Amino acid sequence: MADSTNKSVYDIFLSMEKGPAQTSSTATAKAWLDHHSQALGLFINGKFVRPADRPSCLLLDSKGGSVCSIVCAVEDDISQCASSAVNGFKSWSSRTCYQRAQVLLKLVSILGMHGKCVSELCEASCSPSALVRLLQYYSSWAQLRDILITNWRPLGVVAVVASDDCSLYPLYCKVLPALAMGNSVIVVPGQCTAPAALLLAQLFTGAGLPSGALNVVTRSDFSLCAKVAQNPSISYVTYIGNKEDGVMLCKATAGMGVPVSVSPYIGALCPLIIFESADIDSAVDGVIDAAFKTKKEVHWVLFVQDSVLDSVVARLRLRMGGLKCVDLRHDADRALVETAVQEAEQQGAMVIQSCSAPPSGAVYPPTLLCGTAPSSPCVVWPSSGPLLPVMSFRSNTEAVTLANHSPHGKSVSIWTEDLTLALETAKNLSFGSVWVNCHSVSDPCLPVCGQKDSGNCTDGGQEGLYQFLKLPSSSSPLPRSSPLSMDYTKFGTGTFPVIIPEYSDQANASKSYLQFVGGKACKSVSGCSLSVQPPGGSGVLAYCPDGGRKDVRNAVEAAIKVQSGWIKKGPTAHAQSLYSLAKGLEAKRQDFVMSVSIQTGLSMDEAEKEVELSIARLSDWASYCDKIQGGTLPMPKSGSAYTLPEALGVVGVILPDKNPLLSMVTVLGAAIATGNAIVMVPSQKYPLPALDFIQVLQVSDLPAGLVNVISGGKDQLTVALANHSVIKAIWYWGSAEGCQYLQYTCTTPLKTLCLFCQNDEEEEKDWTHPSLLEEMWRNAVQWKSVWIPTA
Repeated sequence: MADSTNKSVYDIFLSMEKGPAQTSSTATAKAWLDHHSQALGLFINGKFVRPADRPSCLLLDSKGGSVCSIVCAVEDDISQCASSAVNGFKSWSSRTCYQRAQVLLKLVSILGMHGKCVSELCEASCSPSALVRLLQYYSSWAQLRDILITNWRPLGVVAVVASDDCSLYPLYCKVLPALAMGNSVIVVPGQCTAPAALLLAQLFTGAGLPSGALNVVTRSDFSLCAKVAQNPSISYVTYIGNKEDGVMLCKATAGMGVPVSVSPYIGALCPLIIFESADIDSAVDGVIDAAFKTKKEVHWVLFVQDSVLDSVVARLRLRMGGLKCVDLRHDADRALVETAVQEAEQQGAMVIQSCSAPPSGAVYPPTLLCGTAPSSPCVVWPSSGPLLPVMSFRSNTEAVTLANHSPHGKSVSIWTEDLTLALETAKNLSFGSVWVNCHSVSDPCLPVCGQKDSGNCTDGGQEGLYQFLKLPSSSSPLPRSSPLSMDYTKFGTGTFPVIIPEYSDQANASKSYLQFVGGKACKSVSGCSLSVQPPGGSGVLAYCPDGGRKDVRNAVEAAIKVQSGWIKKGPTAHAQSLYSLAKGLEAKRQDFVMSVSIQTGLSMDEAEKEVELSIARLSDWASYCDKIQGGTLPMPKSGSAYTLPEALGVVGVILPDKNPLLSMVTVLGAAIATGNAIVMVPSQKYPLPALDFIQVLQVSDLPAGLVNVISGGKDQLTVALANHSVIKAIWYWGSAEGCQYLQYTCTTPLKTLCLFCQNDEEEEKDWTHPSLLEEMWRNAVQWKSVWIPTA
């Protein structure tokens, strides 16, 4: 080569010229599309269906060229698809674990023959090797489901919904585990992934998947997704894509009685943190690759320690010298990028670009915005262009604070050669995935659990399988129904009728209770009280405080102050505190037997049994504290990875009417055993056992503010909990209106919801069942994965 170009090896080394790029080809994909006459139908019941009277829409590639047309499904198609999925579920779930695993493994060889076509249809955004790894991983879980995940069963028909900007790989990170666990799946892909999703559905059928077990419904706009969820045959809806469409889906499905999980990973803010102890050259290479070379489904923000800021910026300037302009999605994005750069300059940021921006066109050069503030628009509302805001920090604590300031919590990249610093920082960061000295590492064995506004479910690993499973002992949490006609602004604003007690002397006066906020028994801020009626419904049994928004605010403020310290105490201290609660309840056994009997109307023997179970339940949670703590993962790449369950934060709980004492200690134990703080609202119908339990809390060694009990109107307090931005999760037992209100409201910020509609005609949760502990424990934690490469 040196002779033919008259250049020495040294000259070639200095110039580092690249060889000619391989010409991309779409011949295989074009041949498959031509076979379907450039017009793809729906995939229902194992075959392509194209009704003659259905509208269609034209799909374009990234360069604006025509790819093919797809059918825009209507409600009749959804009904046909759901009926097919129900039959497919019966056939697929009746097969043995071995038989399901063999179907997935057979698809690996089929994908080897048709992987090129899949890759071309995805425009190389999803490699066949990544899909093969997914199939191999989930085929093994299909084989081992009944061995390693005993007593759990598939949900039924699962709808997997994706936004238009979602690629094929994350979509199938949800489809494959759902199939591996024995569910049937209805895929509603985005327009860019529709052809590849249809091809894979065809290949699945060829591998032996029963007809109807995998169906694909294509669409022209996102409104069809809510219509799919509305079908009564759907047991669960899971969404992946951008936050805006996820919020739209949650609001559109509120009140339908179908659980919806959201993984809005597209557009998330992901920090890159470079400490002074990092290998600067490797870190800079990682920054360039993450921010400017890979496909940007997330927005990166760079944080650099003060002592190495100049060195990092100088190296970035040098490395950016050879970078060309980056293609934008649309011409309109160019104006948004330029506006963001201008605003950053006006706020004092220094702009560094790899080359001059062309006068027009949907391209823009890689750009550093040095010296931006955390509140800068380019950081808070980043554009889709190749912009990288750069901020500095002084201490390790400041780095964690700046990174956690982001409303998103998908992933973060740490660069340091100090392992102790890396592990301590990873522990304190509120992100689901932490990469050390690398970025964008993905593997199906790594659980991905977005925190804050980056999701309310876990995908990947064994932990991600449970969203597609249920315990046979669990009753359906939400009955399927049509959404109620509600004015969300007026929910929880009603008043309660005043009941004047009838008594002739002070000796017959009803007892007045206090609530428990910040470690102190106190009245409500309003000073008002509600009457508690006996089981017969006549007269007044007692008075309890009528709490409201200000009481919730005070309780949450107290909970925030102590929750981080409670986590640091560790599982042993958590266990000792729960044992002390059990002993305190045991010491007042007869008082609580009387309280439960008088409040609920149960016989003394039945009340005695509930108190006995409550004492045992607290001891169960104490024993649970140090038994399940995550572990290491067998990664196919060189390096080490581990997962650990983390507390959600502050949990709001509206307690059920059934078993008022047992249900209260069950959710209380689940929350504090896993490191959470809790704000509890006792049953409005039977509040006295929970209010009597305040005496046990007062003499316990729990930190003041970790457990708060606020009584009052259920709807009023539900609104207060739902609208508090710090509360991370809400567990609700109540009316259908309350469930619908929470589904509609708890989207900004995104909260984790566990909703159970209390209906006298429906079967309620069995609080005595032992399997309830694992279900509650999984509702009380979120998972973090940490990846540390070794080569």
